[in-house]
Amino acid sequence: MKYTDNSLNILIAKSYKGVGNAWIVKNLKGNESVDTIVSLLNKTIKGEPTSVEEFDRLRKDFETKLIAKFENCCDGFVALGDHNFPQYRGNVKDSEQPVFLYYKGNIDLLDIDNTNISVIGLLNPEGDIEQREREIVAEFVKNGATIVSGLAFGCDSISHQQTIDSNGKTVAILPSPLNSILPARNKVLAYQIVEEGGLLVSEYGNDFKNTMELSSRYKERDRLQALFCDTIVLAASYAQNSAERWKMTGKKLDSGARLAMGYAKEYNIPRAVMYDQNLDENNPMFDLNRDIVKEHEDVTVLTQNNVSESIKKIIYRNKKPRQKLSFQANLFH
Repeated sequence: MKYTDNSLNILIAKSYKGVGNAWIVKNLKGNESVDTIVSLLNKTIKGEPTSVEEFDRLRKDFETKLIAKFENCCDGFVALGDHNFPQYRGNVKDSEQPVFLYYKGNIDLLDIDNTNISVIGLLNPEGDIEQREREIVAEFVKNGATIVSGLAFGCDSISHQQTIDSNGKTVAILPSPLNSILPARNKVLAYQIVEEGGLLVSEYGNDFKNTMELSSRYKERDRLQALFCDTIVLAASYAQNSAERWKMTGKKLDSGARLAMGYAKEYNIPRAVMYDQNLDENNPMFDLNRDIVKEHEDVTVLTQNNVSESIKKIIYRNKKPRQKLSFQANLFH
């Protein structure tokens, strides 16, 4: 398993109470000495101060447990300051910046110079949604894009599978540790993604404790779907109030994709939606797509007649030069 002294130090720092992503971003640039990290921690943590000896003890303990736990399911982990830690897109506050990732597969697929397109949507798409989404994904792959999604059932799985079918590379961002893939029924797809040169990534090393924590993890996963893409594409989704709109009393309709689309808007990540007014105007499964089109002029609308042209424009826009941060990392163990 590959990792640096820097990534292990950041993992240990995050284990201290009161230390989150914002603290890491504000205090650590990468490759600080243990003495420096401990000094910074002692200015933050409450109660009894830590020490270099305690930090080193935690390092050895974590290292042993991680190697044993992830030996067969994780290629390594990276953190802020490592040369191959992926740079996020868009504008985001410190607390929402990614600082640590476990991975299996090709971590370079998340590189800022790679064109990454997130394709997300419903858990239970019906009608011609799957075929239309497949056509869009295939066109992106044809134009050199890597497809990012969340391994969920429905539109996520469709985007991953179509990318593989088109001989492309795809990235699955998980709300679970790599040794306990969610959803469990998509384990075969997850393994196939890696076998075909793709990537699995997660911020988590442990299983969730309860449904509330799992819900929070799905939201965090959605944020990464936005931060690690150059454009996010919504295949189809109910809106939060679709059941009320269409008088489907007592039904809880899937609108999880709205969170990732909301993050993209907040972070100033370009957005696109699959929507054809002649076909979809009266379909509740396109409520969120329709709302986004009506409310925001800067959204790319992918119709059945403009897919090829619009995707080429998206790809061209993403090929503009971007500033890349550079860090010096320690040697891998």
